[in-house]
Amino acid sequence: MGRFAFIFFLFAAVAGHAQELYVFTEPASVVPARSLSVKLKDHFVTKDNIYGRFSNRFMPQLLWGVGKKLMLRTSMSLANMHTADTRYESFSLYARYRFLSRDELHRHFRMAAYVEASKTRIPFHYDEITLMGDKGGVEAGIIATQLWHKFALTGTIGNTQVLHKSRFDDVIYIPRRGYQSVNYSVSGGLLILPREYTSYRQVNLNLYAELLGQQLLDKKAGFTDMATSVQLIFNSTAKFNIGYRFRLSGQMQRMAASSWLISVERTFLNALRKKTRS
Repeated sequence: MGRFAFIFFLFAAVAGHAQELYVFTEPASVVPARSLSVKLKDHFVTKDNIYGRFSNRFMPQLLWGVGKKLMLRTSMSLANMHTADTRYESFSLYARYRFLSRDELHRHFRMAAYVEASKTRIPFHYDEITLMGDKGGVEAGIIATQLWHKFALTGTIGNTQVLHKSRFDDVIYIPRRGYQSVNYSVSGGLLILPREYTSYRQVNLNLYAELLGQQLLDKKAGFTDMATSVQLIFNSTAKFNIGYRFRLSGQMQRMAASSWLISVERTFLNALRKKTRS
């Protein structure tokens, strides 16, 4: 009976939410309670604006489902995007808390708040603000996700504050530097396969389209990007993602106008079992 319940839980969790496991953004849902996920990401550009060559950022991540409403994530990055050779760049901590859930059969609406803090050793380059290695600081925001059977739609809005030392000195930088931004995204995910579930071992195929934008608050600069991606889920616990991101509008100074992202993730459900009293 216990084994059957575990398989049913696993099947229901992935079958119901597979299409909101976005590649470039995050949903309002959280990692299942007492579960661990290991994720390896490689973000790369074919020609960067510093060295004019192929550059990449490797990011190992550990995700922890603290409870049914709270998850934590730790990340670090190794890259050659800002340096001549590959070296350690940054470390970050991320938390997401789901504060609203309205669940129905084959549909749900959820909202969550998130906060992230990052520290990097990279010099201040570019106007674009990201906490995945390029800048150090804090970000907080709100995520809302609506699921309708095989389609999920998510919207995110957040504010990032860069805490670089140059923000607090008396030097006048030319061109002027940006330290604050509003970030927004709208992401859609569609479950393509399987058309009908008969086993939790079936391979899932999901397609995603994501609109990603940023506007600086202390200078006039911003961008709007589009990202498309494909996701495969194996045995309901392993994921492979590949996505391409490109600029739609905006003239912000950035690493590159387009980039690729490849990632793999393995989830260990119920890895941290709740202790039972003897």
